[in-house]
Amino acid sequence: MKVLFICTHNSARSQMAEAFVNHFSKEWKAESAGTEPSGINPQAIRVMEELGISMEGHRSKSIEEFRGRDFDLVVTVCDHAKETCPFFPGKKHIHKGFQDPSEAEGTEEEILAVFRRVRDEIRRWIMEEFIT
Repeated sequence: MKVLFICTHNSARSQMAEAFVNHFSKEWKAESAGTEPSGINPQAIRVMEELGISMEGHRSKSIEEFRGRDFDLVVTVCDHAKETCPFFPGKKHIHKGFQDPSEAEGTEEEILAVFRRVRDEIRRWIMEEFIT
């Protein structure tokens, strides 16, 4: 089964969702993309490594790279992508919005706290939806 996670920049939320599915699931293969890819956020990499999940080899990708490919499930993980993403083929489409941690402000520790909270929300949802 194949799933594509889509968010605006493909820098944090969709990357974390992809990494969690590929780390924990034997049934699903995940990929991720953005409507406006901008590179992976270093804080996203850091908070995933805190859980022992490497994002080595990940890169920010455009949804255009996936045109013509079939997915069993297409998931938008941010409201902006849901609103701006053109129709993308998939057997099923769902939306599960998460706060954009890259918009967090404050000290480095305060920003990391937001990344950790969003990471944990994504992990809980992935475990409920994809890991049986």
